[in-house]
Amino acid sequence: MTAPKKSICVYCGARSGRSPAYEKAGRELGAAIAENGWRLVYGAGDIGIMGQVARAAQAGGAETLGVIPSHLITAEVAKRDLSGLIITETMHERKKVMFMNADAVAVLPGGTGSLDEFFEVLTWAHLGLHKKPVFLVNVEGYWDLLIALIDHVIDQGFADPGLKSLVAVVADAQGMVAHLGTAT
Repeated sequence: MTAPKKSICVYCGARSGRSPAYEKAGRELGAAIAENGWRLVYGAGDIGIMGQVARAAQAGGAETLGVIPSHLITAEVAKRDLSGLIITETMHERKKVMFMNADAVAVLPGGTGSLDEFFEVLTWAHLGLHKKPVFLVNVEGYWDLLIALIDHVIDQGFADPGLKSLVAVVADAQGMVAHLGTAT
């Protein structure tokens, strides 16, 4: 019997950001998902880093599941050629469906949406509600200030030091792949 396919939930920007390295990292992560025979679960957009991840995963033959709330179909240019597309009513439902369909979470550079998604899965892990691996893909140090903020929260006594162990910081897709080999 074949082991079930791993699904990687990718949170990332619907914009490309200023550095070309961000889109490149998206393409590399999408390609790595395909190369490992995993399924991509993501926000269903066809723009920004989101679009780069999805197109690279598709080009490599990966299954792709996109989840998008109805109010973002036009703004994020919902990608219609995915293996699966789920349209939700709210952002909260989107996050829940994405997370429930994933075995691990990778966070590429992004904005407030990516931060919201990251903090929700981090909080759930901190509360013991899941044990799924969570990766911050720290492209060109993009997440350095977030990592410093987490250290500050711990230093100021608002979380125990174990909080940091709930997130693996990796430099790129290859670092996440290496980590996943031992984490799941």
